[in-house]
Amino acid sequence: MAANMQAAEVFLEHMQQQVAKLNQLLASQGGNWAIRGVIDIFQQIYALSADTKLVSKIMEIVLLPHLFQFAQQHDYKVVLSPEQNYYPDLSFIDNQNCKFALDIKSAYRVDEEKVSTMTLGTFTGYFRERNSKKNITFPYSEYSGHFVLGIIYTRNDIPANHSRTYQLSELSSLPAVIRDIHLFVQPKYRIASDKPGSGNTKNIGAINNIEDLINGRGPFADLGEEVFDDYWMHYMTSDMARKKNLERPPYSDLRSYQQYKQGGATG
Repeated sequence: MAANMQAAEVFLEHMQQQVAKLNQLLASQGGNWAIRGVIDIFQQIYALSADTKLVSKIMEIVLLPHLFQFAQQHDYKVVLSPEQNYYPDLSFIDNQNCKFALDIKSAYRVDEEKVSTMTLGTFTGYFRERNSKKNITFPYSEYSGHFVLGIIYTRNDIPANHSRTYQLSELSSLPAVIRDIHLFVQPKYRIASDKPGSGNTKNIGAINNIEDLINGRGPFADLGEEVFDDYWMHYMTSDMARKKNLERPPYSDLRSYQQYKQGGATG
Protein backbone atom coordinates (compact mmCIF):
# COMPACT_ATOMS: atom_id res chain seq x y z
CA MET A 1 0.00 0.00 0.00
CA ALA A 2 2.78 2.43 0.93
CA ALA A 3 4.59 1.65 -2.34
CA ASN A 4 1.39 2.35 -4.31
CA MET A 5 0.89 5.67 -2.52
CA GLN A 6 4.47 6.66 -3.22
CA ALA A 7 4.09 5.72 -6.90
CA ALA A 8 0.92 7.85 -7.07
CA GLU A 9 2.77 10.82 -5.55
CA VAL A 10 5.55 10.42 -8.13
CA PHE A 11 2.99 10.24 -10.96
CA LEU A 12 1.28 13.41 -9.68
CA GLU A 13 4.59 15.25 -9.44
CA HIS A 14 5.53 14.22 -13.01
CA MET A 15 2.10 15.19 -14.34
CA GLN A 16 2.14 18.58 -12.62
CA GLN A 17 5.53 19.30 -14.19
CA GLN A 18 4.10 18.36 -17.60
CA VAL A 19 1.07 20.61 -17.07
CA ALA A 20 3.34 23.52 -16.14
CA LYS A 21 5.17 23.08 -19.47
CA LEU A 22 1.85 22.94 -21.35
CA ASN A 23 0.70 26.15 -19.65
CA GLN A 24 3.93 27.83 -20.77
CA LEU A 25 3.29 26.61 -24.32
CA LEU A 26 -0.27 27.95 -24.26
CA ALA A 27 0.94 31.29 -22.93
CA SER A 28 3.50 31.54 -25.74
CA GLN A 29 0.69 31.12 -28.29
CA GLY A 30 -1.10 34.21 -26.99
CA GLY A 31 -4.32 34.57 -25.04
CA ASN A 32 -6.63 33.17 -27.71
CA TRP A 33 -6.91 29.45 -28.48
CA ALA A 34 -4.77 28.50 -31.47
CA ILE A 35 -7.36 25.95 -32.65
CA ARG A 36 -9.84 27.73 -34.93
CA GLY A 37 -11.68 25.09 -36.95
CA VAL A 38 -11.80 21.67 -38.60
CA ILE A 39 -10.35 21.25 -42.08
CA ASP A 40 -11.37 18.76 -44.80
CA ILE A 41 -9.37 17.36 -47.74
CA PHE A 42 -10.67 20.18 -49.95
CA GLN A 43 -8.99 22.68 -47.61
CA GLN A 44 -12.30 24.07 -46.41
CA ILE A 45 -12.29 25.08 -42.77
CA TYR A 46 -15.39 24.62 -40.62
CA ALA A 47 -15.48 27.12 -37.78
CA LEU A 48 -15.85 25.85 -34.24
CA SER A 49 -18.63 26.75 -31.85
CA ALA A 50 -18.22 27.39 -28.13
CA ASP A 51 -20.28 24.28 -27.30
CA THR A 52 -18.70 22.89 -24.13
CA LYS A 53 -18.75 19.25 -25.29
CA LEU A 54 -17.12 20.16 -28.60
CA VAL A 55 -14.43 22.28 -26.95
CA SER A 56 -13.74 19.51 -24.42
CA LYS A 57 -13.38 16.82 -27.06
CA ILE A 58 -11.07 18.86 -29.31
CA MET A 59 -9.01 19.90 -26.28
CA GLU A 60 -8.65 16.22 -25.39
CA ILE A 61 -7.49 15.39 -28.93
CA VAL A 62 -4.94 18.22 -28.84
CA LEU A 63 -3.60 17.07 -25.45
CA LEU A 64 -3.21 13.39 -26.38
CA PRO A 65 0.13 13.70 -28.23
CA HIS A 66 1.59 15.58 -25.26
CA LEU A 67 0.30 12.93 -22.85
CA PHE A 68 1.77 10.11 -24.95
CA GLN A 69 5.09 11.98 -25.03
CA PHE A 70 4.87 12.36 -21.24
CA ALA A 71 4.28 8.61 -20.86
CA GLN A 72 7.25 7.76 -23.06
CA GLN A 73 9.49 10.15 -21.15
CA HIS A 74 8.63 8.59 -17.77
CA ASP A 75 8.30 4.97 -18.93
CA TYR A 76 4.54 4.67 -18.44
CA LYS A 77 2.31 2.48 -20.55
CA VAL A 78 -0.90 4.22 -21.71
CA VAL A 79 -4.29 2.55 -22.11
CA LEU A 80 -7.05 4.66 -23.66
CA SER A 81 -10.65 4.28 -22.61
CA PRO A 82 -12.15 1.47 -24.75
CA GLU A 83 -15.55 3.18 -24.96
CA GLN A 84 -16.73 6.79 -24.89
CA ASN A 85 -18.61 6.44 -21.58
CA TYR A 86 -15.89 4.46 -19.80
CA TYR A 87 -13.80 5.71 -16.89
CA PRO A 88 -11.10 7.03 -17.03
CA ASP A 89 -10.07 8.78 -20.24
CA LEU A 90 -6.52 7.43 -19.90
CA SER A 91 -4.88 4.83 -17.68
CA PHE A 92 -1.14 5.02 -17.04
CA ILE A 93 0.78 1.95 -15.85
CA ASP A 94 4.31 2.12 -14.44
CA ASN A 95 6.96 -0.60 -14.57
CA GLN A 96 5.78 -1.95 -11.19
CA ASN A 97 2.26 -2.38 -12.65
CA CYS A 98 0.83 0.48 -10.57
CA LYS A 99 -2.13 2.00 -12.41
CA PHE A 100 -3.15 5.66 -12.41
CA ALA A 101 -6.48 6.98 -13.69
CA LEU A 102 -6.51 10.32 -15.49
CA ASP A 103 -9.81 11.93 -16.45
CA ILE A 104 -9.82 15.08 -18.59
CA LYS A 105 -12.41 17.64 -17.46
CA SER A 106 -13.10 21.20 -18.55
CA ALA A 107 -15.06 24.20 -17.30
CA TYR A 108 -15.48 27.80 -18.41
CA ARG A 109 -15.17 30.86 -16.22
CA VAL A 110 -18.49 32.35 -15.13
CA ASP A 111 -16.68 35.25 -13.41
CA GLU A 112 -13.20 36.06 -12.10
CA GLU A 113 -13.47 33.58 -9.22
CA LYS A 114 -15.71 30.74 -10.34
CA VAL A 115 -16.17 28.25 -13.18
CA SER A 116 -19.11 26.25 -14.47
CA THR A 117 -19.94 22.88 -12.93
CA MET A 118 -17.37 20.16 -13.50
CA THR A 119 -18.39 16.57 -12.76
CA LEU A 120 -15.95 13.91 -11.60
CA GLY A 121 -17.60 10.65 -12.58
CA THR A 122 -20.32 8.52 -11.05
CA PHE A 123 -20.71 7.77 -7.36
CA THR A 124 -22.58 4.53 -8.14
CA GLY A 125 -21.63 1.58 -10.38
CA TYR A 126 -17.89 0.90 -10.52
CA PHE A 127 -17.24 3.52 -7.80
CA ARG A 128 -19.11 1.35 -5.31
CA GLU A 129 -18.54 -2.07 -6.86
CA ARG A 130 -14.78 -1.68 -6.87
CA ASN A 131 -14.00 -5.00 -8.48
CA SER A 132 -16.48 -4.43 -11.31
CA LYS A 133 -15.27 -4.16 -14.90
CA LYS A 134 -18.44 -2.45 -16.14
CA ASN A 135 -17.90 0.99 -17.72
CA ILE A 136 -14.31 1.18 -16.49
CA THR A 137 -10.99 0.28 -18.13
CA PHE A 138 -9.69 -1.55 -15.04
CA PRO A 139 -11.56 -2.21 -11.77
CA TYR A 140 -11.53 0.90 -9.56
CA SER A 141 -9.65 -0.95 -6.81
CA GLU A 142 -6.72 -1.67 -9.14
CA TYR A 143 -5.80 2.01 -9.48
CA SER A 144 -3.15 3.41 -7.16
CA GLY A 145 -4.42 6.93 -7.76
CA HIS A 146 -7.29 8.80 -9.42
CA PHE A 147 -6.44 12.16 -10.97
CA VAL A 148 -8.17 14.92 -12.93
CA LEU A 149 -6.50 16.95 -15.66
CA GLY A 150 -8.61 20.08 -15.53
CA ILE A 151 -9.00 22.71 -18.24
CA ILE A 152 -10.26 26.18 -17.34
CA TYR A 153 -11.05 28.69 -20.09
CA THR A 154 -13.01 31.82 -20.95
CA ARG A 155 -15.61 31.82 -23.72
CA ASN A 156 -15.37 34.56 -26.35
CA ASP A 157 -18.36 36.42 -27.76
CA ILE A 158 -18.62 35.16 -31.33
CA PRO A 159 -20.69 36.91 -34.07
CA ALA A 160 -23.68 35.05 -35.48
CA ASN A 161 -22.20 34.86 -39.00
CA HIS A 162 -19.16 32.99 -37.63
CA SER A 163 -20.63 29.55 -38.41
CA ARG A 164 -19.69 29.12 -42.04
CA THR A 165 -16.91 27.54 -44.08
CA TYR A 166 -13.64 29.39 -44.60
CA GLN A 167 -10.83 29.00 -47.11
CA LEU A 168 -7.31 28.26 -45.95
CA SER A 169 -6.29 31.80 -46.92
CA GLU A 170 -8.87 33.09 -44.39
CA LEU A 171 -7.47 31.09 -41.46
CA SER A 172 -6.06 34.12 -39.66
CA SER A 173 -9.47 35.80 -39.77
CA LEU A 174 -11.25 32.97 -37.92
CA PRO A 175 -12.12 34.15 -34.42
CA ALA A 176 -11.10 32.00 -31.44
CA VAL A 177 -14.09 30.62 -29.54
CA ILE A 178 -12.18 30.47 -26.23
CA ARG A 179 -9.22 32.21 -24.59
CA ASP A 180 -7.07 32.27 -21.44
CA ILE A 181 -6.72 28.50 -21.11
CA HIS A 182 -5.21 27.17 -17.90
CA LEU A 183 -4.49 23.51 -17.14
CA PHE A 184 -4.11 21.90 -13.74
CA VAL A 185 -3.92 18.37 -12.34
CA GLN A 186 -5.06 17.23 -8.89
CA PRO A 187 -6.14 14.01 -7.17
CA LYS A 188 -9.87 13.62 -7.68
CA TYR A 189 -10.73 13.65 -3.98
CA ARG A 190 -8.95 16.98 -3.44
CA ILE A 191 -11.23 18.89 -5.84
CA ALA A 192 -14.47 17.04 -5.10
CA SER A 193 -17.45 18.79 -3.60
CA ASP A 194 -19.87 17.23 -1.13
CA LYS A 195 -22.70 17.79 -3.62
CA PRO A 196 -23.60 15.93 -6.81
CA GLY A 197 -22.99 17.51 -10.20
CA SER A 198 -25.70 19.32 -12.14
CA GLY A 199 -28.87 17.60 -13.30
CA ASN A 200 -30.27 14.30 -12.08
CA THR A 201 -27.23 12.22 -12.98
CA LYS A 202 -25.47 10.41 -10.14
CA ASN A 203 -22.15 12.19 -10.61
CA ILE A 204 -19.76 13.64 -8.07
CA GLY A 205 -19.62 17.41 -8.34
CA ALA A 206 -16.39 19.43 -8.24
CA ILE A 207 -15.80 22.64 -6.34
CA ASN A 208 -16.08 25.70 -8.57
CA ASN A 209 -13.68 28.24 -7.04
CA ILE A 210 -10.82 28.61 -9.51
CA GLU A 211 -7.97 29.03 -7.01
CA ASP A 212 -9.22 26.12 -4.90
CA LEU A 213 -9.49 23.90 -7.97
CA ILE A 214 -5.98 24.68 -9.16
CA ASN A 215 -4.51 24.15 -5.69
CA GLY A 216 -6.64 21.14 -4.67
CA ARG A 217 -8.38 22.79 -1.73
CA GLY A 218 -11.76 21.04 -1.74
CA PRO A 219 -13.61 20.00 1.46
CA PHE A 220 -12.08 16.49 1.38
CA ALA A 221 -8.49 17.69 0.87
CA ASP A 222 -7.66 17.71 4.61
CA LEU A 223 -10.01 14.86 5.50
CA GLY A 224 -8.33 12.42 3.11
CA GLU A 225 -9.34 10.03 0.35
CA GLU A 226 -10.80 7.43 2.74
CA VAL A 227 -13.40 9.91 3.98
CA PHE A 228 -14.11 10.99 0.38
CA ASP A 229 -14.62 7.34 -0.62
CA ASP A 230 -16.86 6.56 2.34
CA TYR A 231 -18.93 9.71 1.85
CA TRP A 232 -19.65 9.11 -1.82
CA MET A 233 -19.95 5.31 -1.64
CA HIS A 234 -22.85 5.73 0.79
CA TYR A 235 -24.33 9.00 -0.49
CA MET A 236 -28.00 8.74 -1.48
CA THR A 237 -30.21 10.90 -3.62
CA SER A 238 -33.85 11.25 -2.55
CA ASP A 239 -34.84 8.57 -5.08
CA MET A 240 -32.18 6.18 -3.80
CA ALA A 241 -33.38 6.71 -0.22
CA ARG A 242 -37.01 6.01 -1.16
CA LYS A 243 -36.01 2.75 -2.83
CA LYS A 244 -34.53 1.69 0.51
CA ASN A 245 -37.77 2.71 2.28
CA LEU A 246 -36.14 5.70 3.94
CA GLU A 247 -37.95 9.00 4.41
CA ARG A 248 -34.84 10.95 3.44
CA PRO A 249 -31.15 10.35 2.73
CA PRO A 250 -29.02 9.79 5.86
CA TYR A 251 -26.96 12.89 4.99
CA SER A 252 -26.76 15.56 2.28
CA ASP A 253 -23.49 17.37 2.99
CA LEU A 254 -20.29 16.96 5.00
CA ARG A 255 -21.77 18.47 8.15
CA SER A 256 -24.72 16.07 8.26
CA TYR A 257 -22.40 13.20 7.22
CA GLN A 258 -20.16 13.85 10.24
CA GLN A 259 -23.23 13.98 12.50
CA TYR A 260 -24.47 10.74 10.95
CA LYS A 261 -21.11 9.01 11.49
CA GLN A 262 -21.05 10.10 15.12
CA GLY A 263 -24.49 8.55 15.58
CA GLY A 264 -23.57 5.11 14.20
CA ALA A 265 -21.80 3.14 11.49
CA THR A 266 -22.61 3.65 7.83
CA GLY A 267 -25.20 1.16 6.64
